[in-house]
Amino acid sequence: MSSDDSITSESEESTYTESQVIMTTVRVVAPFSLTYGLFLTFHGSGSPGGSFQGGAIMAATVLMIAFAFGIEPTREWLRNRTVVALAAGGTATFTLVGLIPVLYGRRFLEHRFYEDQFHIKTKWGLEAIEVGGVAPIVAGVITGLFFLIAAGLFDAEEVSEDE
Repeated sequence: MSSDDSITSESEESTYTESQVIMTTVRVVAPFSLTYGLFLTFHGSGSPGGSFQGGAIMAATVLMIAFAFGIEPTREWLRNRTVVALAAGGTATFTLVGLIPVLYGRRFLEHRFYEDQFHIKTKWGLEAIEVGGVAPIVAGVITGLFFLIAAGLFDAEEVSEDE
């Protein structure tokens, strides 16, 4: 088998097709969509939109990059450790902000407690939940699920055998 045959067989197996138009478009659009996702996240507690939508848009930006430049290069660029850290860190932040009032005998997520006890405005408790909790959880879970599905963890044949 010549080297030309191996290149042909490898390219036939790959589902990724390089497109200069798509790659250039994603290079232009991705910074704007990421910025919009961050904007929604940071303004979520005081205006329409919010951290859930912001996290979803940030994750969609990663998916857009993966579709344009290939899933494997994107997975190497954004390691699984980073995706797990986003989801776990967001969950830890949410839990910590919620449980500190409980340790003082108050209710879970009672933001008024922070103002009474530590003179921290209630708005900052909400911001901690929005920016540090919900957005990273959503971005991490969506990106992680995408990488799992792309890796073939959920195989169609296994699902049909279970039925």
